Amino acid sequence: MRRANNQDSMAVLMAGSPERFHHRGHLFVVADGMGAHAAGELASRLATEHIAMQYFRSTEEDSSEALRIAVRESNAEIHRRGQQNPEFHNMGTTASSLAILPVGAVIAHVGDSRAYRLRDGVLEQLTFDHSLVWEMEASGQIHPDSVLGQSIPKNVITRSLGPNANVEVDLEGPFEIQSRDQFLLCSDGLSGQVEDEEIATLMDCLPEDLATRVLVDLANLRGGPDNSTVIIVRVGEDFAEIIGKPSQSKRHSRKQEPAAVSPLLIGTAVICFLGALGLGLAMTVLQTPVSKALGPMIIAFILGVIAAGFCVAQYLQSKPKHKTRPLAKTPGGKGPYRRYQAKPNKEIYDRLGETVEELRTAASQRNWLMDWGKIDKLQKQGNASVEAGQFKRAIRLQAEAIIETMHQLRELNNRAANETDIER
Repeated sequence: MRRANNQDSMAVLMAGSPERFHHRGHLFVVADGMGAHAAGELASRLATEHIAMQYFRSTEEDSSEALRIAVRESNAEIHRRGQQNPEFHNMGTTASSLAILPVGAVIAHVGDSRAYRLRDGVLEQLTFDHSLVWEMEASGQIHPDSVLGQSIPKNVITRSLGPNANVEVDLEGPFEIQSRDQFLLCSDGLSGQVEDEEIATLMDCLPEDLATRVLVDLANLRGGPDNSTVIIVRVGEDFAEIIGKPSQSKRHSRKQEPAAVSPLLIGTAVICFLGALGLGLAMTVLQTPVSKALGPMIIAFILGVIAAGFCVAQYLQSKPKHKTRPLAKTPGGKGPYRRYQAKPNKEIYDRLGETVEELRTAASQRNWLMDWGKIDKLQKQGNASVEAGQFKRAIRLQAEAIIETMHQLRELNNRAANETDIER
């Protein structure tokens, strides 16, 4: 509500087939850029584009490591672009990347954008905020409820992609995935304005398309000081069945695997050694002079050794190549970090409604021409649902009232903009 441009970027890349899903899964990325002019917008766009490109191009077998490397290489590209142009110097961005894989959910994370999982009414924050206040709390320097803890600006981040040539990437997971799980990625434009219990409750009570809409509108109605980006991923009922089926390409490749060592070479070596042994036994039984059979024995033995050598070489070449360089220990891996309960109750219903009432008061004081008829009807139905104890329905009606309020506000802004153009 206060910026002319959007410094957030996002990417949603779904696997187009079961084979692709088993190889790299589905990928979701949210990035929140920082920097003057268009620098933040460029940084976040580079992050989402390069993370996706590097992840799917990677030859790394471990998808978790492939995602971490993709984020790290994205940092190098953003840093390089920042060094080339003085206007983009020190530009940066957060990045939270979620891969939904057969083994579970994997997250590569830098900054204070967030990833959550909602399951059975419990919302878990799976990422650690790389912010000053979170770092100080984690080190024991402050308590979150203390006066000092409340006074520290929450938007000061300690780690991002771009400002430095190298960056530590938190790798979280794999987290177990169950049918009906929901994952949420968001920039701090949402988490800075909407409480975690509110996020949990709205996700628990609403379908994902309505939940994403109301979360962004709620953040904007509460001032919208920053751009808000929200992705909600809902796991389907048939997820367990899908991950249980190996891809056709993998089954085919296993059928086509050649034998480790050629049967012809093995047979040649065996025949040569048996031939040499047979000549030796024949000399003993027939009491043949050694000089007459020694030559053929030596030749058969040498041929057997050569064939055996080829067998060993072929076997060694067929063995899988393992990296000798051990992977560096990655930061993170301790999530989930916080848990919140979804609370479809009167308290949350009233808290959400306060936002609408505050805007209603502002509209009255400033003589804004807004149509409150539909909003009043929705809230009246919501109040009746609360009286009947139907809190999930009440939350949904309040959410629709918030969306309609934001719609009315946009209409008001559009009319004001048109009137200004006419006056000019």
